Amino acid sequence: LKRCLPVIVEPERVIQFRVTWEDDKGNTRVNRGYRVQFNSAIGPYKGGLRFHPSVNLSILKFLGFEQIFKNALTGLPIGGGKGGSNFDPHDKSDNEIRRFCQAFMTELHRHIGADIDVPAGDIGVGGREIGFLYGAYKRLQQKRDFGVLTGKDTHYGLNGSFIRPEATGYGLIYF
Repeated sequence: LKRCLPVIVEPERVIQFRVTWEDDKGNTRVNRGYRVQFNSAIGPYKGGLRFHPSVNLSILKFLGFEQIFKNALTGLPIGGGKGGSNFDPHDKSDNEIRRFCQAFMTELHRHIGADIDVPAGDIGVGGREIGFLYGAYKRLQQKRDFGVLTGKDTHYGLNGSFIRPEATGYGLIYF
């Protein structure tokens, strides 16, 4: 454990970027975006995206480190990751959220993929946002890579899970 801890406590990669988007009044808005990638030794990074005003690098580093252990409990060959933005979706229109998600993915798409890093939803990021993010990813990469994001809605033919909302509860009961 003494030899492993220094290796896993520090992220392999921290990606920090500016997200510039336009609100419904035509004003340019700027938010901060992040992706923290921990330990890809056994597989791609895996962890949620969080859109909330309290998001900062320190919080995401902690949550990404924690994600390593949560993912290890699944027995799947995946590492840990966490990302997000200080964007607050709660007082935004659908169009503003879509434009923000497109701008966010414009920066993030270079660093993710089914075999590299697989983000999912978290606080402030549900099926709608994952759908917007996937649409932007598909447009930017010019390919359909269904495994790049998890938590997609089934409404739009995005190969989502029908029991996604209940999945965490089923996992809790299983353990």
